[in-house]
Amino acid sequence: MDYSIRELECFMAVAEELSFTRAAKRLNLAQPPLSRHIKTLEEKIGARLFLREPRNVSLTAAGSLFYEETRNIPRRLIRAGEAARRCAIGETARLRLGFVSAVMNDALVEVFREFRERHPQVQIMLHDVPPGEQLKAIADGRLDGGFVGMATPDAAAGIGFFELRKEPLVCLLPSAHAFAGRKSIKLKSLADESFVAVSGESAPAFASHVRELCRAAGFRPRVILESPRAQAVALMVAAGSGVAILPQTLGTMMGSAVSAVAIEGRPKITHVFAHRTSRGEEALRDLIRLLR
Repeated sequence: MDYSIRELECFMAVAEELSFTRAAKRLNLAQPPLSRHIKTLEEKIGARLFLREPRNVSLTAAGSLFYEETRNIPRRLIRAGEAARRCAIGETARLRLGFVSAVMNDALVEVFREFRERHPQVQIMLHDVPPGEQLKAIADGRLDGGFVGMATPDAAAGIGFFELRKEPLVCLLPSAHAFAGRKSIKLKSLADESFVAVSGESAPAFASHVRELCRAAGFRPRVILESPRAQAVALMVAAGSGVAILPQTLGTMMGSAVSAVAIEGRPKITHVFAHRTSRGEEALRDLIRLLR
């Protein structure tokens, strides 16, 4: 990295205060060295980060992008220090788990609480990551396991799955949709609708399952928008962008913002937990026992 932590610290302060005077005061630093740090950073990056006017400071487009990419660095450094502190007092182990929003519920929270009571020395680190990325991270060791939604048949060698629970799928509709408020709906009645969907790249098993359900109902869904996040898909439905087929949990989370209508035949998906089959660490083995 060409630039220093001090330069980043100065940039963050000016970007958030939009004032060199207030930023210098915040950092307990004189304004001339603060300005030098910003100038040096701009030279290293090769882009102007701030527009400086007599009574106003603002971020340039490059500065805004740089801020978005770096604004979490201070928090990550704080977490790194906290991890080192925990290590020093003996809390050395941690489980790195991926999850998708549809699997999180009160029962899972209770499992985590019980696990922490049994293993107070183990940190549970949860990462909100799409299923496809979770599986890659589990395969290469960056995650110990993951709540990936549906199992995928072409997972990398060394990854195993076990069933957590089954959940019905529902049709999410904008609240003003003609079908909103119905108790149930036939899937084939959505043949002419515009769909928003979870992308096949981020959740291949789920996307394939939805396509197969529609094919069995006699149509191919006309997908006009995709997102790697199911929550984002639900929000797009609420905004009137289209209809979606999602787990029932997502409809409950959205409340009155959408209309969640049961699908005739009550199709379901099976949520699974993915993990490396070696499962060498005792903490991971015990978490799996609790999940079962």
